[in-house]
Amino acid sequence: MTFSPPSKIQGEAVKRNVKDSEKIRDGSKFGIFADQSNTMPDRTDNPRLLETAPVPGLLWKFALPAIISTLTTSLYSLIDRIFIGQGAGPMAISGLALTFPIMNLLTAFGTLVGIGASTRISIVLGMGDRDWAERILGNSIVLTVIMWGLLTLLCIGFLHPLLMMFGGSENTIPYAADYLYIVIPGYIFSNIAYSFCNIIRASGSPTRSMVIMLIGVGVNLVLDPLFIFGFGMGIRGAAIATVLSMFVATVFTLQFFLKKNAYIRFKRSTLRLKSNIVRDILSIGMSPCLMHIAASAVAVILNRRLVFTGGDLAVGAYGIINSYGILFVMFVIGLCQGMQPIVGFNYGAQKMDRAKHAFFLSIKVGTIITTFGFLLLELFPEAAARVFTTDRELIQIARNGFRFVFLLFPFVGFQIVTSNFFQSLGKVHLSIFLSLSRQVLFLIPAMYICSYFWGLNGVWAATAVADFFACLIALFILRNQLKQIK
Repeated sequence: MTFSPPSKIQGEAVKRNVKDSEKIRDGSKFGIFADQSNTMPDRTDNPRLLETAPVPGLLWKFALPAIISTLTTSLYSLIDRIFIGQGAGPMAISGLALTFPIMNLLTAFGTLVGIGASTRISIVLGMGDRDWAERILGNSIVLTVIMWGLLTLLCIGFLHPLLMMFGGSENTIPYAADYLYIVIPGYIFSNIAYSFCNIIRASGSPTRSMVIMLIGVGVNLVLDPLFIFGFGMGIRGAAIATVLSMFVATVFTLQFFLKKNAYIRFKRSTLRLKSNIVRDILSIGMSPCLMHIAASAVAVILNRRLVFTGGDLAVGAYGIINSYGILFVMFVIGLCQGMQPIVGFNYGAQKMDRAKHAFFLSIKVGTIITTFGFLLLELFPEAAARVFTTDRELIQIARNGFRFVFLLFPFVGFQIVTSNFFQSLGKVHLSIFLSLSRQVLFLIPAMYICSYFWGLNGVWAATAVADFFACLIALFILRNQLKQIK
């Protein structure tokens, strides 16, 4: 498989005549970059810098705000778990862990639109077509609302049967239901804020994206203890605080695209769904979407295996362990989101050397991040568990789980960056395969096989087994593809 030239990427904006390629590159065809004084002032969020500025500085400029944004997103749930664990007890943590499959499902369809749209916008801006970028933006908000409505009806209508299927018991389901009945309807705010902050970043404003996400997590940090402890609302208070903080972030996100001086903005004429735009968004966003759906399915199987081998407290221990895993993974995903506009824009501008430079630099940084996570959690597992709970039995179960789950974590950074690199190039099938290989191809079978022989320790060890084989597959595919890049 070879890398298709930008003229063959799906989408009307890049199906231009080849003879216009030079005009598109310098913007003269569309008048986007030709007159910098009138249409694009020389500023730090100028998309033209993506093909001219030094790559290391660009990656730092785009990745740092993206990392902060993704970390703040993961902090929503992390803060909830910490306050719930300290204020409502170990069973509340186990109940919150039951919500992972549903939360992953909701996030999946948010990234389906958000990541797909931001990647497409990066590519068409690299081609010089701002009008097409605005059409993608308008279609994205409509798709987000439609998917939220359908998922809310589905999840609320079948909530208790779903929680039972996910490994819930009479001890844990009440906590999970109290949380989800509030969070699910309010998840529209999270999807808009997180997904459209990706688009803000892709349009050349990474700092603004970061500030919006920081505002949201700051509000959550203030409201969580107020509702949980001050008003004595327990897990329901955490849910209300989360929804309110996401609403505040959404207001600032939408405000960005409604400004008259925004580089790309909402227009009524762009809200009508176009089949080719929808297809382009969904095809590229399918990779992260399927990854989250797979994570949801894995969480269901994992919860059931944990209940079978270790009881309700094992599910709570998984909630603690998963909180740290998500934190470091989101760190790497933030790095990848910073890499994405650089790779996508330069791919659209036919500057593949710059795209590869950003990719290899991201691999180095991603590996450093996951190696740090490995050292921290292998050396201090008990201290990490105590952040969430004072229950001695839960701490011991989590402590043992940390040792196994993060055994091969240093290699995870490479696998995530490689998958996102192909996604940034529009190589949907490769990205999907790499995203799903760890979760479906390796983790699920390893979970059953290892737990059969070693019980609860086998459930924890299955993660390291999946990490090993997923990284081998990613390395093999990457070497094969790099040989074919022209």
